[in-house]
Amino acid sequence: MVDRITPIDKLEQVERVQQVCRRDAAGRFGAMLQQELHRTEDAGESFAIAFSKHAMARAEERGIEVTPALMGQLADSVERASAKGATNILAFDATRAFIINVPHGRVITTMSQEEMQENIFTNIDGAVLLK
Repeated sequence: MVDRITPIDKLEQVERVQQVCRRDAAGRFGAMLQQELHRTEDAGESFAIAFSKHAMARAEERGIEVTPALMGQLADSVERASAKGATNILAFDATRAFIINVPHGRVITTMSQEEMQENIFTNIDGAVLLK
């Protein structure tokens, strides 16, 4: 036995809503695109940095304070490394080091000065001295 598919009673209403949405979306998309382009031009191309859960836990364990100034330094490091085509970098200064995945702007892990002395850094294709 074959069951027939019954027509949707409200099909005309759905079609009308879809037409209105298409018209509205076309106009809004253009406006949103222009707004985003202006925002990007005004801000310059800034790189967003995020810490993985692992990196945040390591920073807390190791007494590395994540401040806005540090985030700015890391973003600058990612921007400079990205311009050179690096994908995984070591960003460091005298007291701390960060392994960062450049395309995702994600800090993978952090190290303190003591830990840097005993570690070999692998799977990186660039190093950036923090300014």
